Amino acid sequence: MNNNIFKDLSFKVFRSGNPLFFYIGINTIIFIVTALIALVAFLTRTNVDVYDLVREYFALPASFSKLPERFYTVFTYMFFHDGFLHLLFNMLGLFWFGQVFMNFLKSRQFHFVFIVGGLAGALLFIAGINLFPVFADSLAGITVIGASGCVMAIIVATATLVPNYAFYLMFLGEVKIKYLALAYFILDILSLGSTNAGGSLAHIGGAILGFSYIKMLQSGNDLSKIFEKKPKLRVVKNEQPIKKPTFKGVSQNEVDEILDKISKSGYDNLTATEKEKLFKASKD
Repeated sequence: MNNNIFKDLSFKVFRSGNPLFFYIGINTIIFIVTALIALVAFLTRTNVDVYDLVREYFALPASFSKLPERFYTVFTYMFFHDGFLHLLFNMLGLFWFGQVFMNFLKSRQFHFVFIVGGLAGALLFIAGINLFPVFADSLAGITVIGASGCVMAIIVATATLVPNYAFYLMFLGEVKIKYLALAYFILDILSLGSTNAGGSLAHIGGAILGFSYIKMLQSGNDLSKIFEKKPKLRVVKNEQPIKKPTFKGVSQNEVDEILDKISKSGYDNLTATEKEKLFKASKD
């Protein structure tokens, strides 16, 4: 039975083609492996602090002097976390908003927003820490770690695409995701004065990328096409074009009804016409 569970998890993470499971799986695996190495070091009295090594070699440094030899950390910082709660909250946010994202957009677009959102977070972190005088004295030791910038990009992209989609929250009832994303963003702005200012800068960078990507997508520019595989040429004969329904406009009431249906029975139960209307509304 344990073997079947392992096979199921392995399939979901590496072979299902769902980027949501892939990134949650990769981040979780790296966290567990790091924790196991740290445990072995502790039990064997090895004079090595594994988490200090992670911070030194895999976290993103703000100092320009360290970046030439740690250039790869603009990617690695996205996949390591500073403790279990850091990982948990990031993966929960990614799961909740990522499911909604995948109901409307493609795997390629998820990969783009996640990775480029992390890169945007890295750039704003480096720029902000170096520009603000308050960080000058401690610049050499400041690093950032975690997938928060990537997750924030997914959260804001999702809220920009379908702002009136709602989650049911305990004690609060139904809350539209545009308000949740706005609350996250405001908290990050306020946190620029805290000890985790670097993390907040990365979150803000991811948020800007997520918002900008969806706005460009709605105007007809899909930046994620750089990840698109070129199709092989093939000859097709005697194919009749499929006539798609066209809509001059989709009312807010229609959109709300479709979103209610998704929250009750899932995106897969929408009709082709409802899916087309929702896509049309997201571009208006």
